[in-house]
Amino acid sequence: MRILVTGNMGYVGPAVIRQLRHAWPDACIVGFDTGYFAHCLSGGGALPERVLDAQYFGDVRQIPESLVEGCDAVVQLAAISNDPMGDAFAEVTRSINQDSSLALARMAAAAGVRNYVFASSCSVYGIAQGPARRESDPLNPITAYALSKIGTEQGLAGLDGDMTVTCLRFATACGMSDRLRLDLVLNDFVAGALSTGRITVLSDGSPWRPLIDTTDMARAIEWAVARDAADGGRYLAVNAGRDEANYQVSELAQAVAEALPGTQVSINHDAPADSRSYKVDFSLYRGLAPDHQPLMDLRASIRALVSGLQAIGFSNADYRNSQLIRLHELARHRAEGRLDDGLYWKDAA
Repeated sequence: MRILVTGNMGYVGPAVIRQLRHAWPDACIVGFDTGYFAHCLSGGGALPERVLDAQYFGDVRQIPESLVEGCDAVVQLAAISNDPMGDAFAEVTRSINQDSSLALARMAAAAGVRNYVFASSCSVYGIAQGPARRESDPLNPITAYALSKIGTEQGLAGLDGDMTVTCLRFATACGMSDRLRLDLVLNDFVAGALSTGRITVLSDGSPWRPLIDTTDMARAIEWAVARDAADGGRYLAVNAGRDEANYQVSELAQAVAEALPGTQVSINHDAPADSRSYKVDFSLYRGLAPDHQPLMDLRASIRALVSGLQAIGFSNADYRNSQLIRLHELARHRAEGRLDDGLYWKDAA
C-alpha cells in the first residue's frame, strides 16, 4: 500500500501520519509539504516525519505527477488553514485550498488512485441557527476559507471516474500537536489560562462550535483512506465529529477554568455577533464509521494540551503574537523576504 499525504507538516499532519503508520505498519507513506511551518515544532521529541518513508518539499500548486503514480490513496491536508489567513490571502486561499485540491484529485484519478481524502470543514454551515446541521442541509459559507472548502467539495462531486472520494467536514480542530497552533478556540483558552491565569473570550460566548481532537481527525482519515465505495457511495461528504462535542464558546472557557483552578474568565458581552455559529449532526459518520468514532472528550483534550504545553515550558503571555499563530508566521516569512505576495517561496539567491 502506498499513501501520499499533502500538507503533512502542519497542525494535524503529525497525528495523521502517526495514525496511518500504526494502521498500516508496512505501507509506503510519503509526505509532501511546502514547509511554511516545518520549523514550528512543539512536541519536544523526535521529528514527526521519522515515521514516513519519504518527505518531499514543494508547493501543492505545482505537485509533480510522479508523486501520485502508484499511490493507493491520497490525503489532501494542504491548505491555508483558517479564517484570518483566508481573509488576508483570499486569492491564494482559493488557489491552494480549492484549485490545487481539484487538480490533485484529477491527477490521482488519472493515475488510478483508489481513494482520495479531502479535509473539509463544518465551517461551510456558517451562521446556522436552530437544529444541528446535517449534510443535506443548506450551506452558508461566509468566509474565503469556507468558500474554498465547499467549492472543492462541489468540484469533487462532479469528478469522473471510479476513484472513491471522501470529504471529511471536520468539526473545529483542537488538542496537542507536534506542531501546535494556538489560533484555535480551545487551544487559545488553555494557553491563556496557563500563561496569564486568565481566559479572554473575544466574543460574547454564545456561538456554537463542534470540536474534534487532532487524534480523532487522524482516525477519521484512516477510515476514509480505506473506505469502500459500497459504504457511503463513490462520492461522500460527511460531518466528522460527535454530537456530544457541540459546545458554546462560554462552555469551553468554563471547562478550561475548571481544569486549571484559579483561572479567571473574561467574556466580551459587548462584542458584535460572531459570524460563525453552528451545531452539527454527526449521525451519518456514526453509522458509517462505528469503529473510528472520536475517543477524546473535551476534558481529555484539555488535559493533553495542559500536559503538552507544560512539557515544553510554555509561559508566553504574548502567545497571540507568536509563531504559534499561523497568520503571524506567514507575515514574518513575507516581511523577511522569504515569501512573495502569492505565498510562493522566493529563490535563495
